[in-house]
Amino acid sequence: MDRVTDVAAAMESTVESLLGVLESARLAQSPAVPPAQLRVLTIIARAGHTNMSRLAEALDVVPSSASRLCDRLEATGMLRRVPDPRDRREVRLLLTPAAQRLLEDLRERRRSALAEVLERMSPTSRQELVRAMAAFDTAAGPATVAGDKDGLRSA
Repeated sequence: MDRVTDVAAAMESTVESLLGVLESARLAQSPAVPPAQLRVLTIIARAGHTNMSRLAEALDVVPSSASRLCDRLEATGMLRRVPDPRDRREVRLLLTPAAQRLLEDLRERRRSALAEVLERMSPTSRQELVRAMAAFDTAAGPATVAGDKDGLRSA
């Protein structure tokens, strides 16, 4: 499998398996959070301080769409909008403790699901996987994921 296109096809298949494992962990979560809302929570968690304009840009949507997503998250107690202390015209988006727990629970579920698969691999294969993924990550760079111009990877 020396041709780059063959490697790409093999990777695509493997990534589909990986996404299946991660998605099953997300679906097992309670309460179930739709993927778009989960992405909003993840972006806010990684950005720390963000406002509606930056969120809309990170999601690559118009501000009204980002605002509707935030409306739903606020209604479920996952998000708070507060005035920015530096500029009262701006609204800062903050995760609630419930959202932080939800993201941590999802992280733990994903790691557990991945660990179950990794345990079925030999230690040597796991080490090779880590090396190969690190090399891929380095080659991809932080902002080369499609639709991820800010280097913010999705949940």
